[in-house]
Amino acid sequence: MSFEVEGVLHKKYETENKSDTFQAREFVIKTDGNYPQFVKFQLTQDRCSLVDGMNEGEVVKVYFDLRGREWQGKYFTNLNAWKLEKGSATATPPPPTAGGSTQAPPSGFGTFDGPAPTKPADSTETDFDDLPF
Repeated sequence: MSFEVEGVLHKKYETENKSDTFQAREFVIKTDGNYPQFVKFQLTQDRCSLVDGMNEGEVVKVYFDLRGREWQGKYFTNLNAWKLEKGSATATPPPPTAGGSTQAPPSGFGTFDGPAPTKPADSTETDFDDLPF
């Protein structure tokens, strides 16, 4: 599976020699949007040098594969980067137009315009809002 994402290079780590024949390097980007995320990627072998020409704070575009494996009953996921490019000049979205927002929020993340929830009359301060499931 091949994916791509653009963000600001937040942190890059040194190359680690995992064995005599295997090396890996990690870096973190910060995505843009209403809910920015810090996403860690891994470079391996001869691709460890791809991040050398990039500076922290620069916008980068990362091409990566999603990798998953099982080991002794535990599951691991890696975002295996295979190509890096300098991204667009700006990482921030354009300001909203006079008509409102330029992008609708994801479904399920809208604002709640209803009345504020109230406690039942028979509740005490030690009662917790337990879900019925």
